[in-house]
Amino acid sequence: MEFDPSTVAPVGDASTRDRVARSILENGASTAAELAERLALTPAAVRRHLDHMLSEGVVEGREQKVYGSRGRGRPAKVFALTGAGRDQFDQQYDDLAAQALRFLAETGGDDAVMEFARRRVAYVAPDYERIVAAEPHLSPAEALARVFSAQGYAASVRELPLAGAADQLCQQHCPVSHVAHEFPQLCEAETEAIGKVLGTHVQRLATIAHGDGVCTTCIPKSKEG
Repeated sequence: MEFDPSTVAPVGDASTRDRVARSILENGASTAAELAERLALTPAAVRRHLDHMLSEGVVEGREQKVYGSRGRGRPAKVFALTGAGRDQFDQQYDDLAAQALRFLAETGGDDAVMEFARRRVAYVAPDYERIVAAEPHLSPAEALARVFSAQGYAASVRELPLAGAADQLCQQHCPVSHVAHEFPQLCEAETEAIGKVLGTHVQRLATIAHGDGVCTTCIPKSKEG
């Protein structure tokens, strides 16, 4: 069979598409214009790469959500990573981790899995305290975003315009989403750790592990904020 060079993307194109995918991963669903500005590319170049990524099933187009009153005209389309697109960033040891947790569940029960999940997120409290001490001007949600971003979660904060008493902690990526789909204790322990450092109950609104595009948690604002 003859080799068809047209089936192989040029190295430069593949590298640029990796940059586009990572920008969406770190910043959430984005318009072509936002990606072009972030990556210092022309909108036409970004759209060309997005068309290719759409055909490969790496990204999907969605209607942009508009908060507040909507202006005239249709909202811009935003592009989000699909499950296949996220797979490119996930660690290669998901199967091994899932097998280990299955063994733990079989030999130690659900309590053992939960204890493991709690130990896994033991970094949250000391890292949060360190960041708050170093940068006291940060809101609780912003400090938590720093904590989780350092662990590969690409976290950011979205202020909810209709809920002045809370922010939304958004984790655009979850390094353990495939394993957490089978073992929700990983998500439960993470939410529990957030509540403990804040000294209040918090609620998860969505998780990547269960099919949502982003993990979101409602974070009460500090009284000073």
